[in-house]
Order: sequence, then C-alpha cells, then structure tokens
Amino acid sequence: MKELPKNPSDWITKSTKTVYDNQWISVDHHEVQNPGGGDGIYGVVHFKNTAIGIIPIDAEGLITLVGQFRYPLKQYSWEIPEGGGPKEEDPLDAAKRELEEETGLTSNIWSKVFEMDLSNSASDESSIIFLAENCSPGQSSPEETEALALVKISINELYLRVESGEIRDSLTVAAAYWLKLNRGN
Repeated sequence: MKELPKNPSDWITKSTKTVYDNQWISVDHHEVQNPGGGDGIYGVVHFKNTAIGIIPIDAEGLITLVGQFRYPLKQYSWEIPEGGGPKEEDPLDAAKRELEEETGLTSNIWSKVFEMDLSNSASDESSIIFLAENCSPGQSSPEETEALALVKISINELYLRVESGEIRDSLTVAAAYWLKLNRGN
C-alpha cells in the first residue's frame, strides 16, 4: 500500500495555558496563528489515559455488551467493555483488567485489532481495541460509578443495531464494522 503524504503543520502556537485539570483530563487554551495567517484560539482536551475497548467473544460466537448511563450525553448506552488504561500500563494488561472488572469475563486468547483517534479535532484521545476470544464467565467488580447491565448478542445483531443508530458509541461502532468485515455471517 502506498504511503499517504504527510504535510507539515501551518499552525503556529503563540501561547498555551492549562485552564482545567483533573485526574482524567486537562484542557489547554492555545493562542494560535492559523494556516491562513489569522490569529485565533484553539481548545484541546488532553486525556491522561488511553481508551481501551474489548470485543469479548464466547465459544458460541456471541459478543458481550455492557449497558450503562453515560453522564455527558444524559442517556443509556450499549457498548463493548471499555475503560481507561494509564499511559504507563501495558494496554493489554489494562484490557484484561477492564474486561474482568466490567463483565467478569476472562480470556487466554487476545489480539490487538486496531488503534484509532477518537476526536482529533478537539482532543488527543487515542484508543486501542482488543479481541478476547473464548471468554469464560467469572465475577465482575465494577467501579462505584458503574451501574452496568450485560447482554450477549450475535455479530450480525450488533452490526444491525449500529446500522439502525441504536448503538452509537465510537469504539463499539468501529468494533462492529471490523467484526462484520472480518468475522461477519
């Protein structure tokens, strides 16, 4: 495959100030000169963890989804198990921990599926999606902020729920399309 060209940045950063900071994110305000030469501002959300998503498939080929209320959207969401992995932690270790915490599932067959940037126009959040195969049940231990429900569905049903707009979480949407292309019925 031919490499895509990488153009240098025409943005000039004049100053940067952190305007918000907590244990998960910080928000920086940048005074900039844009590519057209005009002065402007840019806000960037910096994530302190890597977003980790896990596609858990059991021996019957069913995917376990996690249902939970997502505060920023003020709505319920069905999604693959997800969490944040500290930058200094091995992403696979974070994936194993998140899968067991949220679902109780464990697996001995893991592979990295892909990486992606989640909202590169306003944040530096990156994610890694893992596939966990032949998952075995166990005991979950969700965090106190997580009131979770679990459901098992087929790859095709996941894909159809994404296509209908019922499932909209970005990691889950990307995982559903990957599954349809690589494991679809």
